[in-house]
Amino acid sequence: RAREFRLFFSGCGRCQPKRVCNVNVTLRHLPPPLRRRHDWKMAEVVATSPLVAPRPVRRWRADDFIKAFFGSNALIAIVVLGLITIFLFREGFGFFGQNLRNIRLYRRAGLEYVDIMRDAANAHAALSRGLNLTWKSAQTTESPETLARFDQFSTAFSDSADDLNGLVSDAGEKAVALRDALALQAGDVDRGGEKEGHASAAPVDEAATISALRANTATFAAISSTMAEKIRGLLKTPPIFENAKTKRVFDSWSKRVENYLAILPGTTKKLATWDTNAPVPAYRAVTGFLFGREWTTASFWQDWYGIIPLLVGSIMVSIVALAIAVPFGVASAIYVSEIAFPAEKQLIKPYVEFIAAIPSVVLGFFGIAVVGETIRQLSQSRFFHWVGFFPISERLNVFTAGSLLALMAVPTIFTLAEDALRNVPSGFKEASYALGANRLQTIGRVIVPASLSGIVSAVLLGLGRVIGETMVVLLCAGNRIAIPDFTQGLGAFFQPVHTMTGIIAQEMGEVVRGSIHYRALFMVGLVLFAITLAINYGAQKLVQRYRMSIG
Repeated sequence: RAREFRLFFSGCGRCQPKRVCNVNVTLRHLPPPLRRRHDWKMAEVVATSPLVAPRPVRRWRADDFIKAFFGSNALIAIVVLGLITIFLFREGFGFFGQNLRNIRLYRRAGLEYVDIMRDAANAHAALSRGLNLTWKSAQTTESPETLARFDQFSTAFSDSADDLNGLVSDAGEKAVALRDALALQAGDVDRGGEKEGHASAAPVDEAATISALRANTATFAAISSTMAEKIRGLLKTPPIFENAKTKRVFDSWSKRVENYLAILPGTTKKLATWDTNAPVPAYRAVTGFLFGREWTTASFWQDWYGIIPLLVGSIMVSIVALAIAVPFGVASAIYVSEIAFPAEKQLIKPYVEFIAAIPSVVLGFFGIAVVGETIRQLSQSRFFHWVGFFPISERLNVFTAGSLLALMAVPTIFTLAEDALRNVPSGFKEASYALGANRLQTIGRVIVPASLSGIVSAVLLGLGRVIGETMVVLLCAGNRIAIPDFTQGLGAFFQPVHTMTGIIAQEMGEVVRGSIHYRALFMVGLVLFAITLAINYGAQKLVQRYRMSIG
């Protein structure tokens, strides 16, 4: 009689070890000697013995070690990335609370009131600087008599704001004294080394100081009215220029002066409506950082932490770098991949990739000593007199830093773009040739479009390489924390700027741990970290799409 039993049997030659087998099937699968030995007692063994599965013995093989090695590396990378993110958030997130207290103290002490007047004085100073630049550029085109009259006009315009500057200086001293006293009372002195100086400061009557500041509204109205009359009198008798270009620049400057005079009554109205007790909303701490146009630290007046000048500087340097690196990198990749002879490939490719091995500090020295000086000398040459923003006075500027970063980005773009071009299936080219297309038509209409996603991802990774570079921009960008004057058109790319990476490298070693300046630098690092992650994420998405598009 057939009885069905199930057991674990590891001696079967055909059945796999530890597999649950049918008794009858197992006996049929056994070799004859083993079958005779177990046939007469199989049922008894199964019926009386408990079914216990043998413990498996796991032996590590070479592929297991390799798998564990690479898996642990990936895990370490994920953990490190998470720790970096947590560290940046932990050190930088407290900035917003400190910045909010900083802005509220700025209003309460009357610094905001004084800055309304200071903005008018700074606008006048900017017009004076523009007039001086026009005078310098006119030295090679105007006669000595014209230059003498122009110099008198420029001096008179600059002197017209003396009373305004004096008013701002006197009001500023009162506001600073009140700010220091309020900060000392609140125990919120965030400037290293200043606490001892404030400890002996005399107490200041807040209400009396604010009242004295607000009394300057009428004084400002009288001074601005007198200044406007002087400036309009100067504009009625402007210097007469012989050069058409100089006259055109001066006319443009005159329009800016008229606009400046038109906003002076509005400034008086702002002073009259200013209120020291007006609440400061919490979002000002965030918007002041993300959209602020000033980065001023260790100032006797007021510290500002606006990322816009740094972000604009990084973007402008990246634009110049990509404008130079993308054509050279992609064109070189197309030539090496599709046109060059084998001997040319062996010569060009190693040399291009060798550029990546040059230390960035060496490139920075090269930019200071050679590139920047060469650009400045060329701008002073008569061959480029037709360029509106030449000659330039600064050898360290956006273009100098961008051209060196382009040299660093070319190997990245070249290597990745060449890989993308080589991954195009050969059937695409063969089909194009079969239809009668020549080599250039095949490259332009078949190979490049098929590898376009890979080329774009190469450009994005090159952008990530450029925007994260520190040493070159720190040495060659000029390190002026200000938004360039875009009214000069392309001349803005020949002005000095500062970048996010440069400001971190320059100021991190000088700040007090836990101060608002310290946390502001970490917030800049967090923004830079987010931008870099976004660029690399976009590049990875394009790579995935590229792989799918060509099968």
